[in-house]
Amino acid sequence: MCARVLVVVLILVTAACSRRGDEATKAAPAVPVAVATAEQRTVPLEITAVGNVQAAETVTVRSQVGGQLARIHFVEGSDLERGQLLFTIDARELEAQVRQAQAALTRSQALAENARTEAQRYRELVERGFVARSQYEQIAANAAATEAAANADRAALQNMRVQLQHAVIRAPIDGRSGRVLVHVGDVIKANDTEMLVINRLAPIEVAFAVPAQHLPAIQARQAGAPLEVRARTGGDTGPAVSGRLSFIDNRVDPQTGTIQLQATFANDERRLWPGQFVTAVLTLGQEENAVVVPAAAVQSGQQGTYVFAVTPDRTAELRPVKVSRTAGDVVVIAEGLRPGDQVVTEGQLRLAPGVVVDTGTPTDAPAASPRS
Repeated sequence: MCARVLVVVLILVTAACSRRGDEATKAAPAVPVAVATAEQRTVPLEITAVGNVQAAETVTVRSQVGGQLARIHFVEGSDLERGQLLFTIDARELEAQVRQAQAALTRSQALAENARTEAQRYRELVERGFVARSQYEQIAANAAATEAAANADRAALQNMRVQLQHAVIRAPIDGRSGRVLVHVGDVIKANDTEMLVINRLAPIEVAFAVPAQHLPAIQARQAGAPLEVRARTGGDTGPAVSGRLSFIDNRVDPQTGTIQLQATFANDERRLWPGQFVTAVLTLGQEENAVVVPAAAVQSGQQGTYVFAVTPDRTAELRPVKVSRTAGDVVVIAEGLRPGDQVVTEGQLRLAPGVVVDTGTPTDAPAASPRS
């Protein structure tokens, strides 16, 4: 009799505890979360890499003649045009050498003219038999020697005039000047002293490397038309600078397994500067009907990547997903989600499968668009 009473009491206690547990579960507050809706859209096929900005042309200016620097004709750090006057070397010594060479040429020309006249006279005499042919040949050889001397003096004069022109140094390319490396009064050594470095900034180039596995796709798509490359410097909040892929290296680096690429940018606004590091994005094409969600929705665990999906009854469901790639602020989902599925983007740390969620508003925000 006592045993029966004890069993009944235990059953009643267990039932009461079960009811209280169910009531507690039902009464548990919903976890507030932010959600987004998986969308189907066209997403660019992109490869992202770190690039280095390089000047399209770089020239180190040196003087081709030696002498004292007489004048600097530009402001350092300014834009230069091809042919613009940069430096003047003291040319007084060169001018004196030109005059000396001119005098030597005048003398040798006079001697050559006299020798030609003498040779002509002896030619007439030998034809008449008044002088021996050997004597005429000696006079003719002397005329040829004086003519050769005159030609040598003429070449020397031309060379000195060229040297005199080199005393005036002009910009060899369009570009921007760097620091002036010399001062007025410095003695400049010919072909040795660095005077200035000029960098051409427009257009400008960005060099970057991508994994060699992308090379076949790059070559195939580049054959049709130049591929677009966008570049953005760190901290630049404006739109990315757009350019075109202009160079593919002829070998893969065996140590890194990458291929060197180069893109050319008009750089009219001078937003890219030589030596900067930039984020370079190479666009290979477009992927249509891709399922995308915000990158914040995708989590990583021991079993791989997953998202918390929101079921129609407002509970959290752990959904394994396969990520194809990242495109800006969104992630392309290859498997695990369909367009219209709702996923949690904030508040995942407080969630578990079956937990009731509070999305705040009945209309959920769509997935964020990828940035340019």
